Amino acid sequence: MEKINTALNKLANTGQFKKRYDHLKDEVLSDPDIVLFLNENSSTVTNEMVEKSLVKLYEFTTQSKHNCEKCPTLGECNNVLKGYQPRLIIQGNSLDLQYDMCPRKAADDDKKKREKLIQSLYVPRDILSASIRDFYQTDSSAGRMEAAEKATIFATEYEAGKKQKGLYLHGQFGVGKTYLLGAIANELAERKISSMIVYVPDFLRELKGSIGDNTLNSKIEMVKKASVLMLDDLGAESMTSWGRDEVIGPILQFRMLENLPTFFTSNFNFAELKNHLTFSQRGEKEEVKAARVMERIMYLADPIHLDGKNRRH
Repeated sequence: MEKINTALNKLANTGQFKKRYDHLKDEVLSDPDIVLFLNENSSTVTNEMVEKSLVKLYEFTTQSKHNCEKCPTLGECNNVLKGYQPRLIIQGNSLDLQYDMCPRKAADDDKKKREKLIQSLYVPRDILSASIRDFYQTDSSAGRMEAAEKATIFATEYEAGKKQKGLYLHGQFGVGKTYLLGAIANELAERKISSMIVYVPDFLRELKGSIGDNTLNSKIEMVKKASVLMLDDLGAESMTSWGRDEVIGPILQFRMLENLPTFFTSNFNFAELKNHLTFSQRGEKEEVKAARVMERIMYLADPIHLDGKNRRH
């Protein structure tokens, strides 16, 4: 099969096509990026090399080359290789294109890598785009500033095996408790540190359904051994002796002994949570068992009260 350049050169000898060919060639060779490349490599690039490579040069001019200037989004990338931008190179005695990852593709890949580091069970995915900066810039009350400061310190100073306390964030609905967990998880992911956010009520419901299928222990073990664990909305579940003593208690006991950082959110302060843990669904009052769980929580996390308006509205 005849090479495309040879075919083009033959066609160029016909009148009308030659005019169009010459016009297209002038357009290609007047492209600012091509002019710059040819000037920078004037001692190497010959006219013959340029003539042989006109198709590649034309391909170069039709694509987005500088920081995705012709592409509205990564999904709408119009380049030959989606997410990659062309760069002119000298290949032997001709010019060729090398495709490098564009900034938008690199940012998207980085985001996906970070999200893989954040395991979330029953937590909305949009929480995983949270940031500590946005958390305190929306409201600079004392509690929020303290929470943001401690969250930042934890995220920047965390080291595996080092004893570090988490936070027990409590307050009314919609003040940003779960959002801050997502922000901490994101900051950790930037440092290639994995974490797990678990919505406690749904997690307990799933465990009840797992009793008969032999997956109960493996699910508890997964949460128990997470590098950084975040238990969201503790106290929103209907408390049972089983959930408190066979799930929450053992998870916290293991993490306390292994010095594994643990975060909590709740609508209850410590006193209110202790009361919630004391009474089971059947009305049984078990103060000692509730106190045992609270002792582990207080060992693992410092309480911070978050106030402010309900942002869900």
